[in-house]
Amino acid sequence: MTPEEYRTAQTYWSSKESNTTRMPKDELRRAIDAFLGSHNTCALACGSGDFVRCTPLEYAWRDGAFWIFSEGGLKFKALEKNKNVSIAVFEPYSGFGKLESAQVTGTADIIDPESDEFARAAQEKGIKAEALERVKGMLHLIKIAPSRIDFLSSGLKAQGYDSRQWLECK
Repeated sequence: MTPEEYRTAQTYWSSKESNTTRMPKDELRRAIDAFLGSHNTCALACGSGDFVRCTPLEYAWRDGAFWIFSEGGLKFKALEKNKNVSIAVFEPYSGFGKLESAQVTGTADIIDPESDEFARAAQEKGIKAEALERVKGMLHLIKIAPSRIDFLSSGLKAQGYDSRQWLECK
């Protein structure tokens, strides 16, 4: 591809954003919350320099953020240097009329294991205090705060909206 062809391809969706039928922000937020709250598996992409990693992970969607427990792994190599991440949550493909997914851009924070946030997330996950003590230092909590969520749902067409919507979160 030429540089111009790359630019055309990369601006394909953003060039259409000004001509879309937008869903009201509160309604869109509720639809996104319902979608993300009804799923629990994502693909977390992170990178630093030439190193990139995409990891399938279990998550909880709470208070407008992703909460992910992890024992470790190479994703922490990237997160140490670059807190910018991307997440994808999606339904298996079963045809164009049944598309549903969320692409999320945001920032990751590693939550202090001694904090109330960590304790609350562990409690909601069903991790008992004595189990937390046993895995202290081996269990990490990643909180991802979205800055933008691109939501695709074929079902939005029936409501009179474009199937691709986006929400600026910050």
